[in-house]
Amino acid sequence: MKKNNVIIIAKNHKQPFLVALLKKIFVSAIAILIFIALWEAASRLRLVSTPAFFPPASKIFLALGQELISGKLWPNIAISLTRSFLGFFFGLMIAIPLGLAIGWFKNFGILVNPLLQVFRNMPTLALLPVFVMFFGIGEVSKIIVIMWGALWTTLLNTIAGVRSVDPQLIKAAKAMGTGSVRLFGSVVLPASLPFIFTGVRMSATFSILILIAAEMMGANSGLGYAMFFYQANFKIPQMYAYIVVMATFGTIINFVLEAVERRSFRWRDESGTT
Repeated sequence: MKKNNVIIIAKNHKQPFLVALLKKIFVSAIAILIFIALWEAASRLRLVSTPAFFPPASKIFLALGQELISGKLWPNIAISLTRSFLGFFFGLMIAIPLGLAIGWFKNFGILVNPLLQVFRNMPTLALLPVFVMFFGIGEVSKIIVIMWGALWTTLLNTIAGVRSVDPQLIKAAKAMGTGSVRLFGSVVLPASLPFIFTGVRMSATFSILILIAAEMMGANSGLGYAMFFYQANFKIPQMYAYIVVMATFGTIINFVLEAVERRSFRWRDESGTT
Protein backbone atom coordinates (compact mmCIF):
# COMPACT_ATOMS: atom_id res chain seq x y z
CA MET A 1 0.00 0.00 0.00
CA LYS A 2 2.82 2.40 0.86
CA LYS A 3 4.54 1.53 -2.38
CA ASN A 4 1.42 2.46 -4.34
CA ASN A 5 1.20 5.77 -2.48
CA VAL A 6 4.81 6.54 -3.35
CA ILE A 7 4.09 5.82 -7.03
CA ILE A 8 1.02 8.07 -6.99
CA ILE A 9 2.96 10.89 -5.34
CA ALA A 10 5.76 10.52 -7.88
CA LYS A 11 3.30 10.68 -10.76
CA ASN A 12 1.58 13.73 -9.36
CA HIS A 13 4.83 15.53 -8.67
CA LYS A 14 5.50 18.21 -11.27
CA GLN A 15 8.64 20.14 -11.96
CA PRO A 16 8.64 23.81 -10.97
CA PHE A 17 7.62 26.10 -13.81
CA LEU A 18 11.04 27.75 -14.08
CA VAL A 19 12.87 24.40 -14.20
CA ALA A 20 10.54 23.10 -16.90
CA LEU A 21 10.93 26.34 -18.86
CA LEU A 22 14.73 26.25 -18.72
CA LYS A 23 14.74 22.59 -19.72
CA LYS A 24 12.56 23.32 -22.74
CA ILE A 25 14.75 26.27 -23.76
CA PHE A 26 17.88 24.12 -23.43
CA VAL A 27 16.46 21.32 -25.60
CA SER A 28 15.26 23.82 -28.21
CA ALA A 29 18.63 25.59 -28.18
CA ILE A 30 20.40 22.34 -29.03
CA ALA A 31 18.32 21.91 -32.19
CA ILE A 32 18.90 25.55 -33.19
CA LEU A 33 22.66 25.29 -32.60
CA ILE A 34 22.84 22.13 -34.72
CA PHE A 35 20.97 23.92 -37.52
CA ILE A 36 23.35 26.90 -37.32
CA ALA A 37 26.37 24.59 -37.42
CA LEU A 38 25.02 22.78 -40.48
CA TRP A 39 24.33 26.13 -42.16
CA GLU A 40 27.88 27.31 -41.44
CA ALA A 41 29.39 24.08 -42.75
CA ALA A 42 27.26 24.03 -45.90
CA SER A 43 28.25 27.60 -46.72
CA ARG A 44 31.95 27.17 -45.94
CA LEU A 45 32.14 23.95 -47.97
CA ARG A 46 30.22 25.60 -50.83
CA LEU A 47 27.61 22.86 -50.96
CA VAL A 48 25.12 25.37 -52.39
CA SER A 49 25.21 26.25 -56.09
CA THR A 50 24.89 30.01 -55.36
CA PRO A 51 27.24 30.69 -52.40
CA ALA A 52 26.77 34.46 -52.70
CA PHE A 53 23.14 34.01 -51.66
CA PHE A 54 24.04 31.63 -48.83
CA PRO A 55 26.54 33.37 -46.52
CA PRO A 56 27.94 31.60 -43.45
CA ALA A 57 25.88 31.90 -40.28
CA SER A 58 28.81 33.66 -38.61
CA LYS A 59 28.63 36.50 -41.16
CA ILE A 60 24.87 36.80 -40.62
CA PHE A 61 25.27 37.16 -36.87
CA LEU A 62 28.16 39.59 -37.39
CA ALA A 63 25.87 41.71 -39.59
CA LEU A 64 23.17 41.48 -36.92
CA GLY A 65 25.62 42.73 -34.30
CA GLN A 66 26.61 45.64 -36.53
CA GLU A 67 22.94 46.60 -36.99
CA LEU A 68 22.46 46.51 -33.23
CA ILE A 69 25.55 48.61 -32.48
CA SER A 70 24.78 51.15 -35.21
CA GLY A 71 21.28 51.69 -33.82
CA LYS A 72 19.58 50.99 -37.16
CA LEU A 73 17.72 47.95 -35.88
CA TRP A 74 15.85 49.38 -32.89
CA PRO A 75 13.69 52.00 -34.70
CA ASN A 76 12.64 49.39 -37.26
CA ILE A 77 11.72 46.97 -34.48
CA ALA A 78 9.65 49.61 -32.67
CA ILE A 79 7.80 50.62 -35.84
CA SER A 80 7.06 47.05 -36.90
CA LEU A 81 5.89 45.93 -33.45
CA THR A 82 3.59 48.95 -33.19
CA ARG A 83 2.00 48.19 -36.55
CA SER A 84 1.68 44.51 -35.75
CA PHE A 85 0.17 45.12 -32.31
CA LEU A 86 -2.40 47.63 -33.56
CA GLY A 87 -3.52 45.39 -36.43
CA PHE A 88 -3.63 42.37 -34.11
CA PHE A 89 -5.57 44.28 -31.43
CA PHE A 90 -8.20 45.66 -33.80
CA GLY A 91 -8.53 42.22 -35.37
CA LEU A 92 -9.33 40.70 -31.97
CA MET A 93 -11.85 43.46 -31.24
CA ILE A 94 -13.77 42.35 -34.34
CA ALA A 95 -13.11 38.60 -34.32
CA ILE A 96 -14.06 37.67 -30.75
CA PRO A 97 -17.46 39.45 -30.46
CA LEU A 98 -18.41 38.45 -34.02
CA GLY A 99 -17.34 34.85 -33.44
CA LEU A 100 -19.33 34.64 -30.21
CA ALA A 101 -22.42 36.02 -31.97
CA ILE A 102 -22.10 33.67 -34.95
CA GLY A 103 -21.51 30.66 -32.73
CA TRP A 104 -24.32 31.42 -30.26
CA PHE A 105 -27.08 32.69 -32.55
CA LYS A 106 -27.71 29.94 -35.10
CA ASN A 107 -29.87 31.96 -37.47
CA PHE A 108 -27.29 34.75 -37.53
CA GLY A 109 -24.59 32.19 -38.25
CA ILE A 110 -26.58 30.72 -41.16
CA LEU A 111 -27.16 34.22 -42.55
CA VAL A 112 -23.54 35.40 -42.54
CA ASN A 113 -21.81 32.08 -43.27
CA PRO A 114 -21.76 32.45 -47.12
CA LEU A 115 -20.27 35.94 -46.83
CA LEU A 116 -17.83 34.71 -44.21
CA GLN A 117 -16.59 31.93 -46.49
CA VAL A 118 -16.08 34.35 -49.39
CA PHE A 119 -14.14 36.89 -47.30
CA ARG A 120 -11.92 34.42 -45.48
CA ASN A 121 -10.78 32.82 -48.75
CA MET A 122 -9.60 36.12 -50.19
CA PRO A 123 -5.77 36.26 -50.16
CA THR A 124 -4.84 38.91 -47.61
CA LEU A 125 -1.98 40.42 -49.58
CA ALA A 126 -4.12 40.57 -52.73
CA LEU A 127 -6.33 43.06 -50.87
CA LEU A 128 -3.42 45.35 -50.01
CA PRO A 129 -3.84 47.44 -53.22
CA VAL A 130 -7.54 47.82 -52.36
CA PHE A 131 -6.73 49.05 -48.86
CA VAL A 132 -4.13 51.43 -50.28
CA MET A 133 -6.70 52.90 -52.68
CA PHE A 134 -9.17 53.53 -49.86
CA PHE A 135 -6.82 54.46 -47.01
CA GLY A 136 -3.67 55.67 -48.74
CA ILE A 137 -0.15 54.30 -48.57
CA GLY A 138 0.43 55.40 -44.97
CA GLU A 139 0.08 53.59 -41.67
CA VAL A 140 -3.68 53.03 -41.81
CA SER A 141 -3.58 50.70 -44.82
CA LYS A 142 -0.80 48.60 -43.26
CA ILE A 143 -2.64 48.27 -39.95
CA ILE A 144 -5.87 47.31 -41.71
CA VAL A 145 -4.23 44.63 -43.85
CA ILE A 146 -2.65 43.16 -40.68
CA MET A 147 -6.03 43.32 -38.95
CA TRP A 148 -7.70 41.57 -41.88
CA GLY A 149 -5.12 38.79 -41.98
CA ALA A 150 -5.03 38.25 -38.22
CA LEU A 151 -8.74 38.19 -37.41
CA TRP A 152 -9.75 35.04 -39.29
CA THR A 153 -8.01 32.44 -37.16
CA THR A 154 -9.42 33.90 -33.96
CA LEU A 155 -12.85 34.31 -35.52
CA LEU A 156 -13.06 30.69 -36.70
CA ASN A 157 -11.69 29.34 -33.42
CA THR A 158 -14.18 31.40 -31.45
CA ILE A 159 -17.07 30.05 -33.53
CA ALA A 160 -15.78 26.50 -33.08
CA GLY A 161 -15.36 27.05 -29.34
CA VAL A 162 -18.95 28.21 -28.84
CA ARG A 163 -20.38 25.41 -30.95
CA SER A 164 -18.31 22.74 -29.20
CA VAL A 165 -19.77 23.42 -25.75
CA ASP A 166 -21.27 20.23 -24.33
CA PRO A 167 -25.06 20.38 -24.91
CA GLN A 168 -25.59 18.55 -21.64
CA LEU A 169 -24.04 21.47 -19.74
CA ILE A 170 -26.42 23.88 -21.46
CA LYS A 171 -29.43 21.66 -20.75
CA ALA A 172 -28.44 21.29 -17.11
CA ALA A 173 -28.02 25.05 -16.71
CA LYS A 174 -31.41 25.69 -18.33
CA ALA A 175 -33.02 23.06 -16.11
CA MET A 176 -31.81 25.01 -13.08
CA GLY A 177 -33.53 28.13 -14.39
CA THR A 178 -30.43 29.91 -15.69
CA GLY A 179 -31.30 32.80 -18.01
CA SER A 180 -29.82 33.20 -21.48
CA VAL A 181 -27.41 35.99 -20.53
CA ARG A 182 -26.16 34.22 -17.43
CA LEU A 183 -26.00 30.90 -19.31
CA PHE A 184 -23.77 32.46 -21.93
CA GLY A 185 -21.52 34.18 -19.39
CA SER A 186 -21.19 31.33 -16.90
CA VAL A 187 -21.20 28.25 -19.17
CA VAL A 188 -20.65 28.98 -22.85
CA LEU A 189 -17.96 31.66 -22.63
CA PRO A 190 -15.70 29.86 -20.08
CA ALA A 191 -15.94 26.63 -22.09
CA SER A 192 -15.00 28.51 -25.26
CA LEU A 193 -11.98 30.32 -23.84
CA PRO A 194 -9.38 27.60 -24.64
CA PHE A 195 -10.44 27.67 -28.30
CA ILE A 196 -10.41 31.47 -28.35
CA PHE A 197 -6.96 31.68 -26.82
CA THR A 198 -5.56 29.19 -29.32
CA GLY A 199 -6.92 31.38 -32.10
CA VAL A 200 -5.40 34.46 -30.48
CA ARG A 201 -1.99 32.78 -30.30
CA MET A 202 -2.10 31.76 -33.95
CA SER A 203 -3.32 35.21 -35.01
CA ALA A 204 -0.45 36.87 -33.14
CA THR A 205 2.09 34.88 -35.12
CA PHE A 206 0.21 35.47 -38.36
CA SER A 207 0.16 39.22 -37.75
CA ILE A 208 3.98 39.22 -37.85
CA LEU A 209 3.99 37.40 -41.19
CA ILE A 210 1.45 39.76 -42.76
CA LEU A 211 3.31 42.77 -41.37
CA ILE A 212 6.55 41.84 -43.15
CA ALA A 213 4.84 41.42 -46.50
CA ALA A 214 2.93 44.70 -46.09
CA GLU A 215 6.14 46.57 -45.25
CA MET A 216 7.96 45.10 -48.21
CA MET A 217 5.26 46.30 -50.60
CA GLY A 218 4.78 49.86 -49.42
CA ALA A 219 6.82 51.35 -46.57
CA ASN A 220 9.94 53.37 -45.86
CA SER A 221 10.59 51.91 -42.41
CA GLY A 222 10.17 48.69 -40.46
CA LEU A 223 11.74 45.24 -40.49
CA GLY A 224 10.15 44.22 -43.78
CA TYR A 225 11.30 47.40 -45.48
CA ALA A 226 14.86 46.97 -44.17
CA MET A 227 14.97 43.37 -45.36
CA PHE A 228 13.76 44.35 -48.84
CA PHE A 229 16.20 47.29 -48.94
CA TYR A 230 19.22 45.10 -48.16
CA GLN A 231 18.09 42.46 -50.66
CA ALA A 232 17.73 45.11 -53.39
CA ASN A 233 21.22 46.43 -52.57
CA PHE A 234 22.69 42.92 -52.54
CA LYS A 235 23.67 43.05 -48.86
CA ILE A 236 22.72 39.45 -48.24
CA PRO A 237 24.10 38.96 -44.68
CA GLN A 238 22.13 42.02 -43.50
CA MET A 239 19.02 40.69 -45.22
CA TYR A 240 19.34 37.36 -43.40
CA ALA A 241 20.02 39.22 -40.15
CA TYR A 242 16.60 40.86 -40.36
CA ILE A 243 15.02 37.51 -41.17
CA VAL A 244 16.59 36.17 -37.96
CA VAL A 245 15.13 39.11 -36.01
CA MET A 246 11.65 38.54 -37.42
CA ALA A 247 11.78 34.80 -36.75
CA THR A 248 12.99 35.48 -33.21
CA PHE A 249 10.13 37.87 -32.46
CA GLY A 250 7.55 35.47 -33.88
CA THR A 251 8.98 32.62 -31.82
CA ILE A 252 9.06 34.67 -28.61
CA ILE A 253 5.49 35.87 -29.04
CA ASN A 254 4.24 32.35 -29.73
CA PHE A 255 6.26 30.92 -26.83
CA VAL A 256 4.95 33.49 -24.33
CA LEU A 257 1.33 33.06 -25.40
CA GLU A 258 1.68 29.28 -25.36
CA ALA A 259 3.04 29.42 -21.80
CA VAL A 260 0.19 31.71 -20.71
CA GLU A 261 -2.30 29.36 -22.37
CA ARG A 262 -0.92 26.32 -20.56
CA ARG A 263 -0.99 28.02 -17.18
CA SER A 264 -4.40 29.63 -17.69
CA PHE A 265 -6.10 26.44 -18.83
CA ARG A 266 -4.17 23.93 -16.76
CA TRP A 267 -7.49 22.42 -15.69
CA ARG A 268 -7.86 20.88 -19.17
CA ASP A 269 -4.80 18.68 -18.65
CA GLU A 270 -5.75 17.86 -15.08
CA SER A 271 -9.31 16.91 -16.05
CA GLY A 272 -7.97 14.83 -18.91
CA THR A 273 -5.74 12.76 -16.64
CA THR A 274 -8.40 11.97 -14.05
